Amino acid sequence: MFELIYRFDPDAPGGRSPRSAAAARKRLEDGNREFAGLSASSPARIITLNAQALGLARADGSPPIQKPFAVVLGCADARVPIELIFGQAANDLFVVRVAGNVLGAECLGSIDYAVTNLGESLRMLVVLGHSGCGAVTAAVKAFMDPHTYLDFATSHPLRAVIERIMVAVRSAHRALEQVYSQDVEEIPGYATALLETSVVMNAAMTAATVRQEFREKIGPQLDVAYGVYNLATRRVKLSLEDENDITVRLASPPTDSDGFDKLGVLIAGSGMIRRLLRTES
Repeated sequence: MFELIYRFDPDAPGGRSPRSAAAARKRLEDGNREFAGLSASSPARIITLNAQALGLARADGSPPIQKPFAVVLGCADARVPIELIFGQAANDLFVVRVAGNVLGAECLGSIDYAVTNLGESLRMLVVLGHSGCGAVTAAVKAFMDPHTYLDFATSHPLRAVIERIMVAVRSAHRALEQVYSQDVEEIPGYATALLETSVVMNAAMTAATVRQEFREKIGPQLDVAYGVYNLATRRVKLSLEDENDITVRLASPPTDSDGFDKLGVLIAGSGMIRRLLRTES
């Protein structure tokens, strides 16, 4: 048994944004590390809520000023509660959630709003994928069996999600072919290996797009990163590390096609993907 406690403290300082993008990334990583570390031996995590962030300390009754230090584009999956995952309180994160953490016009517009209007406090733009993503699973199924694409043919909104993920799925498949063989599809566990490789590539590609969209504002005070939340371990990391490794980290997206090719090969050749290909049926 363990407890995650949100504690209101009227004297808690508020509105303190990290001074740099590096400090913001560390704050997110530290928050996830503490959240993932909750267990019977580490039974409590206390997150202090600031009075002003909740609108409780303003004598004139005016609403709190919005001062998030990070934008997080995450999946709409109910098992991926962004603030909890990163151990943050109200007014710390500007969260945009959509199936498959895809970057459609509305999501990009939301991020643009935050960068344009909340830029004074913002330090990080983060794309967060997660293991076993349903939207990526649908794209993988359509890639492996094009007939299943007919399930989405009559729904433009669903097609829009699947088609945005398909580039990452193709990239993941190519990486698996490079690491294993042209017949990798015949190896037991291929579908799950393709799914988890695609999850990483999808998050990385979306983060690279975000970086390109806001390239004129990126620097020491505002940076872009991505990560993958593991539903089983509660850690944000890539599959490059051993599954039992307690490492938590966000990564910077590749800057060119060669970088994405190398990332795909690294993920495809990781211990987790190799185990999936050997043990799944």
